Amino acid sequence: MRVLSLVCTLNASPARSSSHLLSDQVMREFEKLGVTGETVRVADHHVPPGVGIDMGGGDEWPALREKVMAADVLLLATPIWLGHASSICQRVLERLDAELSETDDEGRLLTYGKVAALAVVGNEDGAHKVSADVFQGLNDLGFSLAPGAVTYWVGEAKHGTDYQDLDATPDEVASTTRTLAVNTHHLAVLLSERPYPPS
Repeated sequence: MRVLSLVCTLNASPARSSSHLLSDQVMREFEKLGVTGETVRVADHHVPPGVGIDMGGGDEWPALREKVMAADVLLLATPIWLGHASSICQRVLERLDAELSETDDEGRLLTYGKVAALAVVGNEDGAHKVSADVFQGLNDLGFSLAPGAVTYWVGEAKHGTDYQDLDATPDEVASTTRTLAVNTHHLAVLLSERPYPPS
C-alpha cells in the first residue's frame, strides 16, 4: 500500500508551511498502519495550467502524474485562501482532469481503485466548503472517499495564528487525522482486493 501527498501550499521550499505540517502528521498516521509514502510540495515544480497530461515546455506534471498513478492513496493538503482551496490545489485537480479520457481495457478510469483524502488549514472558517469542493472534483475524477476523509484546523475568525505556530496539536485535529488515515487505508485495502466492476 502506497500513499502520495501533494502539498498545495503557495510557498515553495524551504518556506515553512502549515499545510505541509498537517500533511506530515497524516503521513505519520499512515506509517503506523504500515503504509509507505512520499510527500511532494507542488510549488517546487513547474506545473503550468491546462487539462492535458503533458502541456510541454518543461511541464513537470507528467512525473507527478506517474507518482499519482503508482499510489493507492492520494492525499491533497491545502490552505484556505479567500474561502477556497489554494490555486495550486485547483491546478492539481485541473491537471487530473486529463484522466477522464484515460481508461483500462475494461473501460474503467485509471483512477478507479484509488482512494483520496484531504488535509486543510486556514485562519478562517471554510474547511467544510473546501472539502466539499475538492471532494466533488476528486469523485468526478474517479477517486473513492472513505468516511471522515478530511482533517483540518481553522482558527477563530480574524486571528493571525498559523497551525504551525501552535504549541501542540489540538486533540480534535489529532483524532480526525487518525480517523482519516485508518478509514482511508481500510477502503484502499478493500478496493485492492475487490476492484470496481467494468464500466
